[in-house]
Amino acid sequence: MGTIRAFIAIPLPSLLLERLGDLQHRLEEEMPRRSVRWVRAPGIHLTLKFLGDTPTERLPAIEQALAAVARNAPTCSFAVAGLGCFPNCRRPSVVWTGVKEPTGRLAGLRDAIEEVMAPLGYEPEGRPFRPHLTLGRVQRSASRRDVGRVGEIIDRTSVEMLGEVSSDRFALIRSILKPSGAEYETLRTFQLRETGS
Repeated sequence: MGTIRAFIAIPLPSLLLERLGDLQHRLEEEMPRRSVRWVRAPGIHLTLKFLGDTPTERLPAIEQALAAVARNAPTCSFAVAGLGCFPNCRRPSVVWTGVKEPTGRLAGLRDAIEEVMAPLGYEPEGRPFRPHLTLGRVQRSASRRDVGRVGEIIDRTSVEMLGEVSSDRFALIRSILKPSGAEYETLRTFQLRETGS
């Protein structure tokens, strides 16, 4: 029985990915060298649920559960703007840009996914849902001074609206870890219910 590393996410349009790549380059020029490992822009996505190591024999049940979610979940739109760090800019470990979706549909989709994944052995996320797009991760080897500098740069950088996304689907994605960074393979896409249908 094999396993794959998998997650559930909303894919992003290519124009937004280009803008995110431009933002990464802008930030990288200001940051201390090799202080942040940047996510390759074409691979940036809005994660709804990280599954981790998943037995391949469990995939049909996962896909069936996600198809049921998609039949009942409406399409949603969200804006991408702002910049921040997890856990915060004083101790940055993840650099992200924000996702704003005021209707609650995105959170509803995430909650529905959590609900159907729990019986399949995937514990619900204990933390509140904070939708974001990961731009990079602070390197463990970075000095305290460099880490502090990363936080300062993020804190003082203003990022206006990068784009609005009208999302009508989400995907089950395989993550293949390589020395050059993760590569992604879409296993299946799930079409959301058209609003009003």
